[in-house]
Amino acid sequence: MKKISPDGNVSFTWSLGPYENFLERRLSVLKRVRFAERLWSGDPTLWKRDIQHETIIRRALGWLHLAQAMEKNLSTLLDFASEIRRGGYRHVVHLGMGGSSLAPRVLREVVPKTKPGLPVEILDTTDPHAIGEVERRLPLPRTLFITASKSGTTVENLALEQYFYTKLTKLKGPRAGENFVAITDSESPLEKRAQERSFRRTFRNVPNVGGRYSALSYVGLLPAALMGIDLTGLLRRARQMEERCGPTVQPEENPALILGAALGELCRQGRDKATFLMPPELAPFGLWLEQLLAESTGKEGKGILPIVDEPLGTPSTYSRDRFYVAISLRGKSSPFHTFLRHMEERAEPVLKIVMEDPFDLGQEFLRWELATATAGAILRINPFDQPNVQESKERTERLLHKFQTTGRLSQPKPLLERKTVRFFGSKKLLRDGDPLHSFFEGIRPGSYIAMLAYLPETSTIVDRLQKLRRRLRDTFRVATTLGFGPRYLHSTGQYHKGGPNKGFFIQLAAEDEEDLSIPDRPYTFGLLWQAQAWGDLGALQKHRRRALRIDLGPNPSKGFEALAQRVRKL
Repeated sequence: MKKISPDGNVSFTWSLGPYENFLERRLSVLKRVRFAERLWSGDPTLWKRDIQHETIIRRALGWLHLAQAMEKNLSTLLDFASEIRRGGYRHVVHLGMGGSSLAPRVLREVVPKTKPGLPVEILDTTDPHAIGEVERRLPLPRTLFITASKSGTTVENLALEQYFYTKLTKLKGPRAGENFVAITDSESPLEKRAQERSFRRTFRNVPNVGGRYSALSYVGLLPAALMGIDLTGLLRRARQMEERCGPTVQPEENPALILGAALGELCRQGRDKATFLMPPELAPFGLWLEQLLAESTGKEGKGILPIVDEPLGTPSTYSRDRFYVAISLRGKSSPFHTFLRHMEERAEPVLKIVMEDPFDLGQEFLRWELATATAGAILRINPFDQPNVQESKERTERLLHKFQTTGRLSQPKPLLERKTVRFFGSKKLLRDGDPLHSFFEGIRPGSYIAMLAYLPETSTIVDRLQKLRRRLRDTFRVATTLGFGPRYLHSTGQYHKGGPNKGFFIQLAAEDEEDLSIPDRPYTFGLLWQAQAWGDLGALQKHRRRALRIDLGPNPSKGFEALAQRVRKL
């Protein structure tokens, strides 16, 4: 087990087994090409050498100096949080997708609140049940809505903002804008809407920062300030990591470059599934890491697939296409200690990060951003674009446009229909009469199963999906992921279509129990949710991915039981 001297308060150790030499050689290469120096100076040729990519990259490196930039804005954030509390607001709802919502979710769940603050809800879905539940539970006139979107055109944000703005207009008339705050880029459509609607405030984000690299920008820090989190402590830890990984630090002493070199080299050697092991108190951090790695590296047929929150199994059920990253808190017992010891005895690649306390997330945000950028250079891809994300959006838009002219949502006929479930997919899956059995015929070592759920994210449904996930992992001995739509479209969706063609995609849906109209739109939230599911299924099929949709019917409980019985027969 090798160890770098503590990164401030954080311990970082690794045991790569037969891959140690690959790491050492890569660190020598990074030193020879002056990688750290060129990274901090914003040299786009570290990743690509064509004008189109270089332009994208130059406009995407503002995150490198976020901690320093945001320290100058601390008083603005703290004064605003005090203003909101004094104004009688009692709740905050953060509207955002992908990188505009995951950092606030992590901070809310992981970091302790040391100052007076307000409860913050994260609404990153088009599920009408979840939206309606927030509306029923919170007093809207005393609720502040943050709408966060870099482009200002995110379809989910547009619908959610319109829905709650219309509700508040009925309650407060022309003063409805007092309940809204925007986080966006300068001169975006959202900034213009905020002006037209007299939003309470618009926070123009630091330029040249992509969504998944924006944790330490207004996107993460404004909700954190409203929650009562100590921003000074969070940014101080980030600055410590910045110093440890600066332009003059040699790669072999640079905790971010060591991590990035390990990620990139393990992926190049066929270990492309990063299996994260975290205790419950840190588990939300996995969602942020999932988007960062998957959306940054999953392109050009390459990429690192993050495996997050997978139920723990016995070592024998894990295939040799994985490596393991354990992140824990110092002094806390780890449920993964015995498992990791067995993996190290088998010479499996293991990396361990031990944080002193949750405020070390400030360090970890920056470390993982730097490491991901480094891994991208090793894989020779651009980690700052997402070329395949737009495809699902465009297909969704076409379905909605067709609905406006025909009055119905276009969808294919089911392959097989039973009392409780319906199967949709390629007709080839009917060759032996059982679509599920045929679907898994081509699975092999190195494959992965992605469960894509367009279902209410209730504890009961999550538990059932995790049990199904465990069963599939143990049956086929392959890595598994679980994502809820449409959130995963802004996270692992890029990897699904742009990464290696190794996935087996199971889309799960059910009939909506309730629905909500979207003001000034000819469709409902439920219809938008369905269109997003069908649009992504079509995009997967266009890329020749193995995809199967299973509708669980009007009673998901019975549908799950019927599906579980079929899975047990595999």
